[in-house]
Amino acid sequence: MKVFTRRDFMKGSIATGAGLVMASPFSRVRGANDDIRVAVVGINGRGGSHIGAFDGMEGVRLAALCDVDKNVLAGKAKRFKDRDTPVEGYVDIRELLENKSIDAISIATTNHWHSLATIWACQAGKDVYVEKPCSHNIYEGRKCVEAARKYKRIVQHGTQSRSSSGWAKQVAAVASGKYGKLLVSKAWASKNGRGRWSIGFKEHKEPPENLDFNIWLGPAPKQPYHENIVHYNWHWFWDFGNGEIGNQGVHQMDIARWAIPGGRLPRSVISMGGRWVNSTEGHKPFTDQAQTPNCQLTVMDFGGPLLVFEVIGLVDRAGVDGKKYPRKVGNEFYLEEGVIKGGKFYPNGSDKGEDLGDIDVKMGPGDIFENFIHCMRTRNRRELHAGVNKAHLSAACCHMGNISYRLGEQVSGRTRPDVLDKHEEVAKSWETIQQTVKGTLGLDLSKSTYNLGPMLKFNPRKEKFVGNAEADKLLTRPYRAPFIVPENV
Repeated sequence: MKVFTRRDFMKGSIATGAGLVMASPFSRVRGANDDIRVAVVGINGRGGSHIGAFDGMEGVRLAALCDVDKNVLAGKAKRFKDRDTPVEGYVDIRELLENKSIDAISIATTNHWHSLATIWACQAGKDVYVEKPCSHNIYEGRKCVEAARKYKRIVQHGTQSRSSSGWAKQVAAVASGKYGKLLVSKAWASKNGRGRWSIGFKEHKEPPENLDFNIWLGPAPKQPYHENIVHYNWHWFWDFGNGEIGNQGVHQMDIARWAIPGGRLPRSVISMGGRWVNSTEGHKPFTDQAQTPNCQLTVMDFGGPLLVFEVIGLVDRAGVDGKKYPRKVGNEFYLEEGVIKGGKFYPNGSDKGEDLGDIDVKMGPGDIFENFIHCMRTRNRRELHAGVNKAHLSAACCHMGNISYRLGEQVSGRTRPDVLDKHEEVAKSWETIQQTVKGTLGLDLSKSTYNLGPMLKFNPRKEKFVGNAEADKLLTRPYRAPFIVPENV
């Protein structure tokens, strides 16, 4: 079933001198011992890790590269040319997907392309490895699950902590009940650099000739080009990214949700925070061109256990007070009898950790990439470390936090929402955000404002909000033809 429109791109100018060859129109049936031919789509950033993972993997042939930036495409192809191993090159993913010799695509594009590329690939009969988050919104994630099931495709998600026996053991310890009920599954995704502080302001201009900006925009609304979206800072714009909670955060969100017994989606969500940066460039103080928060606290109720998620982008750099506030990325699990952190259990009132003991953890073979190839051969999706349904649910939690945030309003910094009294770890996170903003930027939130989102009720079975039409609108987005995520996959 072909649902995408092929555009006639000339690749001759890309191939010349770059080691790229024209796509082969043939197909072949592969047995268990034949090489699996993989194409990587989106190769500028994380895509380089995908290339490195599949290149040289036994039984795998890295057969094609695809990127909307011809300079990036030629540069990544050079390593293959230098060793006389040509690869096929594409600018348009639709053209790549018509190549029947490709067995799988590995997607490392911008977030807003992840789901459409996944769905198109499933429809074209390709298996898929897709970077996190698998979706740009909740609707898209469910469509990825439907496409994988309908076309019987193997779809792996780039939340590689699912390949970690250490995390699996901690999750199993929580589920065992040995330490009492889980009260709070807490996560941090507080990193420095690459737009977490200030990205300044960039003027609109014509896109460079080497970039097909129309395809880069894809499902997003038509808009002017500027250098704050290509190639990395798109993370901080709602049309393309999902902020830090959907960037680094989706890894920690996945672990946090994994640890909640029976946890699929929460019954409620609330989010608060702001984007406060260290540069004004003549604009409103503490602002830049980005849209997503760099400090965000999100709290979800799973019908008992809370999931508490903290993001602080103002870390690991000396602020106005001369201090460096620490980078923190990780997860902890607060139970009735104590806390599990760093692979050990700390009883209430004790700072001495205890080993978790022998816990039988059953996992599919290999790291996240090797496991994908293994499952392609066996066609057993149950052995996937991070299958598409797990991917959808964890990404959806990130989206839910952002939906509450985006529906929020500026309130006095002295406003104290009731959710802060749900558990001391909720209050601690908000206090840490306030202290960090004041220490790094000199901004006293008690004398300013912050963005407070509404407490949204959610129906996990229907994947809809309860009684809030505005929130439901943000479950999806308007799509730009022909880059439309279809309702019927």
